[in-house]
Amino acid sequence: MRRLVAYCVPALLLALPTPSLASNDGVIVFTPPQPQAAESASGGAPPSGPAPTRARYGGGFVEALLTGGLAPPPLMAAPTVEPAPDVETGPAPQFQRREVDYTGPEAPGTIVVDTPDKFLFLIEPHGKALRYGIGVGRPGFEWAGIKRISRKSEWPDWTPPPEMLLRRPDLPRYMAGGPGNPLGARALYLGSSLYRIHGTNEPSTIGHNVSSGCIRMMNRDVIDLYNRVPVGAKVIVL
Repeated sequence: MRRLVAYCVPALLLALPTPSLASNDGVIVFTPPQPQAAESASGGAPPSGPAPTRARYGGGFVEALLTGGLAPPPLMAAPTVEPAPDVETGPAPQFQRREVDYTGPEAPGTIVVDTPDKFLFLIEPHGKALRYGIGVGRPGFEWAGIKRISRKSEWPDWTPPPEMLLRRPDLPRYMAGGPGNPLGARALYLGSSLYRIHGTNEPSTIGHNVSSGCIRMMNRDVIDLYNRVPVGAKVIVL
């Protein structure tokens, strides 16, 4: 009986279809065996078999027998899934923060918002200004005037005003501060109005008319501005 089993096991292994196995720089690609082609009921071409299984292992060659529908043997490491990297789309180069010359009449520490050109200037001493790219109000939501920074907040919460909820009833009634919050990393509140200078979780909107009247900045830029200006600073919106 033992002799019969010994002869049967090799014969069984030889009868099983074997996968193809290729190696390239430590990456082994296993192609499970395909079922024999057969015409479909509709007379069309048979469906294609499963795609090759790509797995990364610690090194060297791994000998394994993979048949259709069977999982890898226990000694084999689990495949490492490498997701595609997230690509953050930022503003165009001209909207990156930079120091520029300034010859206007405003005193150092004043913020000037150039709505048409989508720049915010922080006036510095000695004829200089820091220029930041911004996003501004979309058509119908533009405004101009002079305000003072009345409050500053880090990672602010967001409560959409009733006017916005009428336009967008799908919005949440409240959102805690954090990376997913549309107000971004910092907010500088302008007087008693609903307008703010704030960050954004959509950096690709900088340089565009996108908001409901607020002034959007890249998170890194609004943090920089937040650290430079005090409550009470003058803000001129053109």
